[in-house]
Amino acid sequence: MTDTATIDPRARAPKPAHVPDSLVRDIDMYALDGIEQGVHEAWLEIVKGAPDLVWTPLTGGHWIAMSGSAVKEIYEDPTRFSSEVIFLPKEAGEKYAMVPTRMDPPEHTPYRKLLDSALNPARIRELEEMVRKAAVDLVEEIAPRGECDFATDYAKKFPVRVFMALAGLPLEDAPMLAKFAEDMTRPHGNTPEEMAACLDAANQGFFTYVEPIIAARKGGAGKDLITTLVNGSINGASMPHDKELGLIALLLLGGLDTVVNFLSFMMIYLARHPEKVAEVRGNDIKLLRGVEELFRRFPVVSEARMVAHDQSYRGVELKRGDMILIPTQLPGLDASENPDPLDLDWERLPRHATFGGGPHRCVGLHLARMEATVTLQEWFKRIPAFRLADGCNPVYQSGIISSAENVRLVW
Repeated sequence: MTDTATIDPRARAPKPAHVPDSLVRDIDMYALDGIEQGVHEAWLEIVKGAPDLVWTPLTGGHWIAMSGSAVKEIYEDPTRFSSEVIFLPKEAGEKYAMVPTRMDPPEHTPYRKLLDSALNPARIRELEEMVRKAAVDLVEEIAPRGECDFATDYAKKFPVRVFMALAGLPLEDAPMLAKFAEDMTRPHGNTPEEMAACLDAANQGFFTYVEPIIAARKGGAGKDLITTLVNGSINGASMPHDKELGLIALLLLGGLDTVVNFLSFMMIYLARHPEKVAEVRGNDIKLLRGVEELFRRFPVVSEARMVAHDQSYRGVELKRGDMILIPTQLPGLDASENPDPLDLDWERLPRHATFGGGPHRCVGLHLARMEATVTLQEWFKRIPAFRLADGCNPVYQSGIISSAENVRLVW
């Protein structure tokens, strides 16, 4: 018998002349080393002892911000780090056509104002009864079983039901839309071109879906989120049609993948740490204050920025068009900002960038906080003690939005 070397099918980009050899690392954002221990644990190992910026030849070749402070700074400064392209590989990011996430100020500003008006805290508070009913219905269906796959039976249903109701869309369309979202945030392929084709097909799938919905709701008087937005104005005028497509498609993408996966990461941890559940079970004040700590501990987004102009940043030469991955996991896991960062401390005043930062801070953060809070309140009432099933090993996937599957709980 002879040994045969494993062939790595992933394409590697040539190293640009301005990238020092000392900063090159093999880091694949879609297949992190050590991910079997968890996405967040993997990132902590990857950045240990690393400089603020490194460059990887994988995923089309790009920089990675390796410190929490660098991630925050890049988010906050669109004059140096543009949102012109925000997904990796760059070839895929150039196919991404949703707005206003690909805009920089001042073009971005009126679209953001419109979104903020539709998803402000007062508007979200009006939704609490609907959100709570969705949670109660699911938990009461699950509780008598004594077991469930939380990812499949709750996380992939609850925020989706909430969002589809908010948008006035039929729930039966959700699986198709969720597949589009997955193909955009974790695109398939071994080369940048293959990944770009996967993302583009999903992006166009969203556009094809929302086109007739926008046409039907234009000029309407409905209270759903889509009607509100397509009848809003941008600088006093109607929104251009291509921007309508991009804006409504963005809502679907954000509403059908991000909170879904956050909830699964959250529940894996709580199932392994019953003492943390005991601290807040029956103590709504402590739970309400502590929910932000969950978001610090379990960020799921790793998007990117494009270098806006040639510059020196933290001692590294960057060129216009270079891409930089900015994992939101890193600020919250920075031990200098949050001591013992892998521990969940309900009393902590957490510092993080889970919702991004700067002009593109997540517009859905108020709804996400409500969904997490309501989930825990209603779950703890009906399932006060639970654990991972014997032999259960959750399956993690990293990407623009990281995911967790096989979250089998018993009680």
